[in-house]
Order: sequence, then structure tokens, then C-alpha cells
Amino acid sequence: MSPPRCVLISGASRGLGAALAHRFAAPGVALRLVARGAEGLAATAARCAAKGAEVETAAIDVRDGAALAAQVSAWEAARPIDCVVANAGISRGIAPDGSWEGLEGATAQAAVNLLGAMHLIEPLLPSMRERRAGRIALIASVASYRGLPDTPGYAASKAGLRIYGEGLRAALAPRGVRVTVVMPGFFDSAMGDRWVGRRPLAMSLDRAADITHRAILRGDRRCAFPLPLAALLRVLDALPAGMSDWAVRRMRFRIAPEA
Repeated sequence: MSPPRCVLISGASRGLGAALAHRFAAPGVALRLVARGAEGLAATAARCAAKGAEVETAAIDVRDGAALAAQVSAWEAARPIDCVVANAGISRGIAPDGSWEGLEGATAQAAVNLLGAMHLIEPLLPSMRERRAGRIALIASVASYRGLPDTPGYAASKAGLRIYGEGLRAALAPRGVRVTVVMPGFFDSAMGDRWVGRRPLAMSLDRAADITHRAILRGDRRCAFPLPLAALLRVLDALPAGMSDWAVRRMRFRIAPEA
């Protein structure tokens, strides 16, 4: 597969989204970057432009489906997008003081992590299907394999995203559109740094971005890393429910509120 020449990335103001934008950036490549934070978005755009990429940005919250669809459709009409990376995400959970994430926290994660990805991807599907070409990458999580007691809303939103991506992949493969579902574990980022307690097999942001970028370029169907952590959560999900619940209660993944 030839490298993509027009790439749309959500959550591109920082973390994995910004790192992926920098890796795709090159002369002749058009980047279309979306994020809530205009300042971080501008910084990412400047770094990518310095590598020779043509960059356009839009400070849009992915929960605003109408605004996002209008922008994505305008970009698509001007220059077809051949790769889209649904990366925008937030995390909530039980805080170190034991306070619950609540309804607002649970629904906010579903709105950003799952519905936000749909808002980004769905406007592009008709043209990708018609061209019989394109790449779609969805950044889920190893938490999508098994509901975690400290982060039920986060795990649910990422599980929904993983399943949405799996369904898209099966549906779009006959039309020439490749779908990669990425399930990272812990890595250094503003989100990851808020997790309290052990972060098993945590890796650097650069390492996570390298793995994800390669998987997208290769058109991998699934990319879960680190493999031992992904395998552990899959095994826990396969155990009898009582045994699995007992095991995950001993994994402390509490998360500090956003600053």
C-alpha cells in the first residue's frame, strides 16, 4: 500500500494525536488536524509544517457532530482524504479519594471516545466506498477487552469503539477500505500520567506512536500493545465472571481528575 497523502487526525493538539501528525508530516502530504485546544493545535501544525507538510486545522469538539461533519465534508470536497485517525479521547474514573465518576463522567466519555469517532468517520464513508480506497484507524484501548472496576465508563466507551471498528473493517474490506483497530496500553501522556498506582509495561509516547504509525501504514487489522497486557486482559475476560471480577478488583487503576 502506498503511504497516505491526505490524513485527517482528531485529538491532534497533544499526546498520541500530535505525535502521529508529526510522523505523517512530509513534503507532499496534506494534514487535516482537529482538536478542542486551539493553542496546542497550532503548535502541532507548526511542527508539521516545518517538515514540509501542508497543514489545515479546525478547533472543533468532536461531540459537535454537525460542525465536525461540515468541516470534514469541506476538506473532503477540496482534496479527498485517504486516511482518517479517530484518536480524540478523554478519561474519567474513580478518583484517588474514592469519588465516583458519575453520570456526567460516564456519558462524556461515551460522547467523545465513541460518538466523536463516529462523527469524524461517518462523513467520509460514502466517498471512500465510492473510490474503493482509504484507511481508517480507531484508537481504542486494551481496556476494551475487559470492564475495569475503577474505570467502567472509560472501558465501555473504548469497547464500543473497538467493536464499531471491527464491524467497519468487515463491512468495508470488500470495498477496498482498510480499517485498523489500535488498542494501546499505558504510555506517557497527559491522560496516562493521571492514572494512579501501577502502570504495567508502560512505554514512552514515541514508542506508542511508532507502533501505531507502522500499523496504520501496513494496514494491520488489529494492533494491541504491549502484547502481555493485552493477553492478560483477554484471559481475564475469558475466565468465569466471579473469578475475573476477583482478579480485576486487585488491579488498581484510579485516575486523578483533570487539572
